[in-house]
Amino acid sequence: MNPDSIAIRLVYLARLREAFDIASEGLELPPDGATVGALRARLAARGGAWATELAPGRAVRFAVNHELADDGVALRAGDEVALFPP
Repeated sequence: MNPDSIAIRLVYLARLREAFDIASEGLELPPDGATVGALRARLAARGGAWATELAPGRAVRFAVNHELADDGVALRAGDEVALFPP
């Protein structure tokens, strides 16, 4: 792990697991400005199904450590972030 980053765990549920063809992954983020909103933008920038499923206005919920989270919630090292449809 890069000392200038934070490591989080992503879990994809329901249709997102199928669309992304992955159930979970680890991801390193820069510590400054690591929020749910920034994470969504970073994942959408992957393009393809990521951009489609995470586009503004698409119904996707985020939970950080099992608690629903909005775009402004800060992420910390070791957090588990689940993405799922409502």
